[in-house]
Amino acid sequence: MSEQAAAAGHSEPHASNRTYVGVAAVLAVLTALEVMVFFLPSVQPVLVPILLVLMAAKFALVVMFFMHLKFDANIFSGLFVGPLIIASAIIISMIFLYINYAPSGGS
Repeated sequence: MSEQAAAAGHSEPHASNRTYVGVAAVLAVLTALEVMVFFLPSVQPVLVPILLVLMAAKFALVVMFFMHLKFDANIFSGLFVGPLIIASAIIISMIFLYINYAPSGGS
């Protein structure tokens, strides 16, 4: 381990180029899965939760690898995962409220 890495608090080396290409391939597959799920009529009742799970998985991969949070202190990961959980809860709550308490269209 170099002195710069030790000074920056890095205890392990960053991922190789092969790892980044693999992560990019997984992201491409997840994106294709999102598009496929969107056009499947059989999953329309649970479309939003499926897309939210896929979105969270993609977000986690991008943050962990391309933003190097996997190799940084855990506090930085918490700064990204915490708001993701809060935003997802707000979105799900708003969808629930809109579905159950939407105003009627009559005037």
